[in-house]
Amino acid sequence: MRVCSLSSVKNRIVLGAPLPFSVRDSTRMLLLARGQVIVDEAQLQELFQRGALVEVDELAGAIQPAPQETRARRSAAIPAEWDKCGADVRLALTAAPADMAGAIDHSTDSLLALIAQAPDLALSQVVRRNESGSGSGHYGVNHSIHAATACQAAARHLGWSAGEQRRAFQAALTMNISMIDLQARLATQVSPLTAKQRETINEHPTRSSELLGQAGIADEDWLAAVAQHHEVAGGSGYPKGLTTVGELAELLRYADIYTARMSSRANRPAMSATQAGRELHQMAAESPFAAALIKSFGIFPPGSLVKLASGELGMVTRNGEKAHHPLVATLTDATGAPRLSPLMRDTARHGSAVVALISEQAMPMRLTDETVADLFCGA
Repeated sequence: MRVCSLSSVKNRIVLGAPLPFSVRDSTRMLLLARGQVIVDEAQLQELFQRGALVEVDELAGAIQPAPQETRARRSAAIPAEWDKCGADVRLALTAAPADMAGAIDHSTDSLLALIAQAPDLALSQVVRRNESGSGSGHYGVNHSIHAATACQAAARHLGWSAGEQRRAFQAALTMNISMIDLQARLATQVSPLTAKQRETINEHPTRSSELLGQAGIADEDWLAAVAQHHEVAGGSGYPKGLTTVGELAELLRYADIYTARMSSRANRPAMSATQAGRELHQMAAESPFAAALIKSFGIFPPGSLVKLASGELGMVTRNGEKAHHPLVATLTDATGAPRLSPLMRDTARHGSAVVALISEQAMPMRLTDETVADLFCGA
């Protein structure tokens, strides 16, 4: 088996796109099969450091489009893939009991695959869709996806296994399944809750768990977390006022709160991710689960629009080594004039520090979903 170093063919690698060849470690053991994805620069550098190898014969047979062409195609496809996942989730959460479990698994597979390909873009879906008001569709479905994305990110940060991360994702995705349409109505309702609405809200943790059980979900940890996701240790929660609450239920509750704060409603504007994180910290400073959510997103999460000390405006594409120093794709120059191509800035460098969060309305150009996807594919 003739091999060459992965670093010698790095120009053939497009982050977030399927690999045209397999990747092996220094002992020739398979690390990544052809078609799998290298998610980000950190993973790529780790492979370089491990002395990763590629088979020369396989490399010779690989047909790889030009990186710019592949990136452009990927950027154009990602928003449509997210929209399709949203439609699939809506069908899954409203499916007949006989079809629900399979539909939830299908939606989970699709969403987790998208998240694995571009985890920072996934976080930006939560931040940008909510803060900018650019999100569309069913509020209850969007909130379910955002809470699930947040839970999976926090579970990954906590070092949970892949199976535990999937359970956290699915529990969050389904915790409000019995009131998904009521959530959508309440997002636009300015009048006080009716007695019937209050009853539905109070009963929804129990009812959601029951619906999942009737659909054939047999994972007791998943069902218990859904049933308990509004309980608070000490007894002040609902519907049963439990004094002891499971860890997954606690994570779900904080993810529910955190992502809801970043969503606009008819009676209140959306909070920025920074504000939502600050409020969550004040609410649960001692909770490792609240801390994991905040750290997973960061002080300036991916998708946040910021102004730099240089005067440039841009979008955060990745958290940096320190909380206040994200990586930013600058979209304007120092005078505020739009750039033809974004420039990446490490805000830890002198003159590039983040000095303010800004709204999408403050940008001198329209940021389409395709434009944003391109920033992350090329980050």
